[in-house]
Amino acid sequence: MGRHSYWSEMETTNILKAARRLSAAALLLAAWPGVAQAADLDGSTLSVLWGVPFAGILLSIALMPLLAPIFWHHHFGKVAAAWGLAFLLPFAVAFGPAVAGANLVHALLAEYIPFVILLTALYTVAGGIYIRGNLHGSPGLNTGLLALGAVLASVMGTTGASMLLIRPLIRANDNRKHVVHVVVFFIFIVSNAGGSLTPLGDPPLFLGFLKGVDFFWTVGHILPETMFLIGTLLALFFALDTWFYRQGAEVLPRDPTPDTGGVRAFGFDGKLNFALLGAVVALVLLSGFWKSPVVFDIMGTPVGLPGIVRDVGLVAVTLASLWLTPRQVHDDNQFGWAPMQEVAKLFAGIFLTIIPVIAMLKAGTDGPFGAVVRAVTRPDGTADPAMYFWATGVLSSFLDNAPTYLVFFNTAGGDPAVLMTTLAPTLAAISAGAVFMGANTYIGNAPNMMVKAIAEDRGVKMPSFFGYMLWSGGILVPLFLVMTFIWFR
Repeated sequence: MGRHSYWSEMETTNILKAARRLSAAALLLAAWPGVAQAADLDGSTLSVLWGVPFAGILLSIALMPLLAPIFWHHHFGKVAAAWGLAFLLPFAVAFGPAVAGANLVHALLAEYIPFVILLTALYTVAGGIYIRGNLHGSPGLNTGLLALGAVLASVMGTTGASMLLIRPLIRANDNRKHVVHVVVFFIFIVSNAGGSLTPLGDPPLFLGFLKGVDFFWTVGHILPETMFLIGTLLALFFALDTWFYRQGAEVLPRDPTPDTGGVRAFGFDGKLNFALLGAVVALVLLSGFWKSPVVFDIMGTPVGLPGIVRDVGLVAVTLASLWLTPRQVHDDNQFGWAPMQEVAKLFAGIFLTIIPVIAMLKAGTDGPFGAVVRAVTRPDGTADPAMYFWATGVLSSFLDNAPTYLVFFNTAGGDPAVLMTTLAPTLAAISAGAVFMGANTYIGNAPNMMVKAIAEDRGVKMPSFFGYMLWSGGILVPLFLVMTFIWFR
């Protein structure tokens, strides 16, 4: 198939098979008597035990890669499916197949499918752009690349920006003795903080966008916090990198990546993907600003025409990128589906098991999680932004920041109109906590682990799990304390 051979017939066949299975499942649910008439869950009547599968899958994500890495690598999808079934089957028995089916369809259509489609599009487009050539990792160049990554993260997502820039950044510094700090600050800035300004930037904000938060709300409400955090981190990095750079024998006598000339000189391969990236941004913006009266009721879940157009368009962008990007670009980028498959499988379990947790949190102080609600609420009954910032942030550090955002979004009431106005400081605290503090550990945000794996594959001896936390605890946590007293009191 020539230059487009990356998009193989086998992959096309697998996608068609998956589509047929999903269609069959949807038809089965549609034929299930009473599904469309299922009522919303009353969280105040649920036992806290319904949250065990959700806690189980999050703890599995946090601990099993450390305690049983080989088992987790081969069976993480089965673990996620097991926790999903541990919730869904007893739930169907207790409340009936109609309620279970309606809530499953809602989780799929309103949250999971749009979420995965956007991530897949950004991941694919970023994987189709290869930065060739050899840069030289001086403090100025490194700081500039981190600043560029911070900007790109809110345009093409933390995953897309991380995958685009981490390889050329490591190549630029492969003649340096000290490289660990470069990758650590890259995770802080590009893989996390930089994605705080738009729903494209980080999965938590896209979930908020799907819930009704305006596209430009975050840039209008946490821009000062973001500029403070990124600006301070860039200044600290420049000072530290300059100190290392001036040490004796810091620069190796021979560069492992020699300079090249001619057609393989510095530049971009797969440039068409920049246009496709623009199409991704346009489709997401379109779905936010286009108000259409056309709404399809699918088993109790309203699905609007703008959302359908966005998701179909993103799938088309993904397929176009795979088809039009030369195979050599994907080979140079070492592009593969394993990271995306892991995200899709794990989040399928997360979005399913979180159903009762959201219902219980929506019940407020009357629900099983009343203590959580009271912990982030002042004595006079108003929300405490500082507590929301740290509660969201601490959980985002050790769990995944996307479901953590969703949990506290609903703890604060779950009404986007109220959260964007009356409770704007609270929503700002939730958004900042989820995005910023996802950098506290390797497992706080998906790109963290991806960047770590790429760096180690290229010979960088990255810190251990707790070694990395020494970096984040010494650098990030003091900055978060300062931010709390300035913005979230």
